[in-house]
Amino acid sequence: MSALLEVEHLKKDYHYRSGLFRRRTIEAVKPVSFTLEAGETIAFMGENGSGKSTLAKMLSGVVEPTEGIIRVNGEPLAPNDFQTRCKLIRMIFQDPNTSLNPRIQIGKILEGPLKRNTNMTPQARERRIMMTLKRVGLLPEHAYFYPQMLATGQKQRVSLARALILQPCIIVADEALNGLDMSMRSQILNLLLELQEEMGLSYVYVSQHMGVIKHFTDKVMVMQNGEVVEQGLTADVFANPQHPLTQKLLDSHFSAPSHDRTNRISSATPKIEC
Repeated sequence: MSALLEVEHLKKDYHYRSGLFRRRTIEAVKPVSFTLEAGETIAFMGENGSGKSTLAKMLSGVVEPTEGIIRVNGEPLAPNDFQTRCKLIRMIFQDPNTSLNPRIQIGKILEGPLKRNTNMTPQARERRIMMTLKRVGLLPEHAYFYPQMLATGQKQRVSLARALILQPCIIVADEALNGLDMSMRSQILNLLLELQEEMGLSYVYVSQHMGVIKHFTDKVMVMQNGEVVEQGLTADVFANPQHPLTQKLLDSHFSAPSHDRTNRISSATPKIEC
């Protein structure tokens, strides 16, 4: 039986002119392969420019891959088949202030994907919108608010509601919690865990926050210069990192020798407090 998400040799090259007759190729993401099961969370971590965000955007269809295959439930996704893809894989962007149109009411923002991708009646769309707002911890009346009327944490809940509105099986979160304070970040992460348990969601999580990755994810892929340099179960990689970059990232966050991490990993709790 195939995994929910199967990625085979996915890569992205960018071509630039470096002179009148010369072209330069930059390998933003070198061939990457991995699988993700239903209800699992995988993290892409690495320094800036490592290719982790490009990889996430290829999965969600924002960036077209140069090569490779993405399968969901055993069926390959065509790069330009946005209607199929957006019902299966949805993305939460890093900054809700730029990803939410300030001139459109929240309800209309959430209704857009339903209008474009379903044959639901207006009444059914309204019920789905109200149910989804409630599911992410917002009120029905928030449908009539504009984004600028909400706090940052509430805006990110709207972004999550927009990702959930088509009831996908995979959500890609690209540095989605960076702009939140520790308390709000913990609330959103605990909400994501509750939704995962309730709906069987799988997450692809892009972050440089080692504490969040440690508690929130099942598997991790460490990227450097577009290449995966280490991967495995999060607990195993964090307890015994093999690559110098992984050791550097963990040491810079936890400020402790690598041999002290094993005890810390085992003390992880279901509820997250970052």
